[in-house]
Amino acid sequence: MNIETNLKTLIVRNPLKLDCGKTIKDFPIAYETYGSLNSQKDNAILVFHALTGDQYVSGTNPVTKKDGWWSYAVGPGKAIDTNKYFVICSNVIGGCMGSYGPSDLDSENGNIQGTNFPVITINDMVNAQYNLLDHFGIDKLFSVAGGSMGGMQVLQFISNFPDKSKTVIPIATTSSHSAQNIAFNELGRQAIMADSNWKEGDYSSNNSNPGKGLAVARMAAHITYLSKKGLQEKFGRKLQEREDLKFGFDADFQIESYLRYQGSVFVDRFDANSYLYITRAMDYFDLAKQFNGNLSDAFKLTKAKFFIISFTSDWLYPTQENKDIVIALNSIGADVGFVEIESDKGHDSFLLDVPDFLNALKNFLDKSYEEN
Repeated sequence: MNIETNLKTLIVRNPLKLDCGKTIKDFPIAYETYGSLNSQKDNAILVFHALTGDQYVSGTNPVTKKDGWWSYAVGPGKAIDTNKYFVICSNVIGGCMGSYGPSDLDSENGNIQGTNFPVITINDMVNAQYNLLDHFGIDKLFSVAGGSMGGMQVLQFISNFPDKSKTVIPIATTSSHSAQNIAFNELGRQAIMADSNWKEGDYSSNNSNPGKGLAVARMAAHITYLSKKGLQEKFGRKLQEREDLKFGFDADFQIESYLRYQGSVFVDRFDANSYLYITRAMDYFDLAKQFNGNLSDAFKLTKAKFFIISFTSDWLYPTQENKDIVIALNSIGADVGFVEIESDKGHDSFLLDVPDFLNALKNFLDKSYEEN
């Protein structure tokens, strides 16, 4: 995996105590920015990425050479208008796009850390990223936004730093991982660890790569990002470049070929150990548990304005899990809006060209900024 050496990187000098009990310091956070910070420094939006995302929200990703993961939403004139807002996004710790992660060297012995890297949580990710506010001299963000795991970080951020953002936009997310989602993540982890090239996480030192296991993990996860209707309409039982079944185990069906392709290209841009660590952080996420089972208490200190968005066909983080957050906010009289967007694109709807979603996001941001 070739990562640009010309990354924007903040070296965090202050010690950060992780939830696992270990302390890290002098560690890198790789980030990217879009737009310009105004003189009042009140137009900044901190975007949090999902499991397989990175800091390259918009424009061209220098590693994949493809559009940034939220290019439909972020850019000049778009929902998150970079002519108006200053957008910051960083690679989470535990990631593999320049921030401190399992592929980094151990400062004590000079070896690649692999599974000696400390287990991290969503809380750790957010506390690390908070350093970006000091870096840019921002006292208060205009907004924090993110979907899926990014939405988890949004919720954790405003709970940790209740007066540090005017608006809060969690999208297609949850306040705790369900048993079903933990199960899907475990399936992916086991696929990686069952690959003989994983080498107990020490594959880099052994010049190997558990690519087959990582590809299967990606294939399994990718199914959860789609919807049954969307899959059926796009693929159905269509055959892949053949007129009849071949009575073998090659990809007879288009959906098989599609999933194999998704797995193969993912291996080129993602690290297997990072996949283990980040999915583990997602599984550990339980915001209510941090407040003795009372989710409302996570938000009782903030005056921020919330806008929560879900999608009708998202079965990974269904509407009810998003509504549970709304209910917790309503119980303390918080300023909260909610919309369920009609879409057949599944969980991935927030990443795609879904006009109703993009319009709702733009209208909320622009109206809130006018009140700023």
